[in-house]
Amino acid sequence: MSRLWRDQIQIFFAPGRVDMVRTFRGIKPKQSPKIATNSVSQQDAVAWNATLRQLEQMVEMENASSSLAGAEMSVTLSNHFVRYAVVPPQPEITEPAELLAFAHFHMREVYGERVENWIVSLSEGGPDKGVVSAAIERDLYQALEALSLRHRIKLKQIEPYLTAAFDQWCTSFDDKRLWFVVIEPGRLCIVLISNGNWQSIRNQRVVRTLEDELFASLEQEVILSGHREPVERVYLCAPEHANLALPADREWQFVFLPNSKIPAPRHFPSILARRTDYA
Repeated sequence: MSRLWRDQIQIFFAPGRVDMVRTFRGIKPKQSPKIATNSVSQQDAVAWNATLRQLEQMVEMENASSSLAGAEMSVTLSNHFVRYAVVPPQPEITEPAELLAFAHFHMREVYGERVENWIVSLSEGGPDKGVVSAAIERDLYQALEALSLRHRIKLKQIEPYLTAAFDQWCTSFDDKRLWFVVIEPGRLCIVLISNGNWQSIRNQRVVRTLEDELFASLEQEVILSGHREPVERVYLCAPEHANLALPADREWQFVFLPNSKIPAPRHFPSILARRTDYA
């Protein structure tokens, strides 16, 4: 069946939070109002089972209103559920399967035996420039697949929040060197891009004041990079922290996303005033 005749479901999946946007099929596709649920998160345990139950309830309610059979579902996964590593350039590798095997080996070097229970994927790009490796628990992947089968939905893709956000706005970046930061409740993800290549990724829990941890982490990363520009530019995606106040700093220039030219995808998170919102 052509995608034109399949409903599209876009999901944001985070600890204690699910955002859903449905686009109805047709010559002129129509989006339904955004549905978002937010409960007490369990960020310390990063327990996705509770979030999966939330998603199941939302799918059941939407299915009762209008059948989802045959729809395609795309899931954007919170950085709480993803582990990252930058795979350095490997010009001697020519085959995609060989690059994936090397990325798996590299992830194992970083994270140890846990990788055996993960599914590893790679960002787009050639091995000569380096790529990003992302991994999620195999059990989570299988649970999302099982949910899709129960409701006769096709699981189209699972994409990490970090790379989804970067892909959304990267065409507006013209810096030779930049920092890209995604902030969620309880988590901070920092990327360094230089000459169009991924250099480093830091994905960490926030245990102190967000502003303090952001500056401390950026300072640590710039030291590890071995180079500092007179002014380091930071593109900041923090939609759930609309009141984030960063002090003026001559060494760091912050550019907040989304911007007026490129809005955020509708299923991306935003501030919720109550447990269930319709936006």
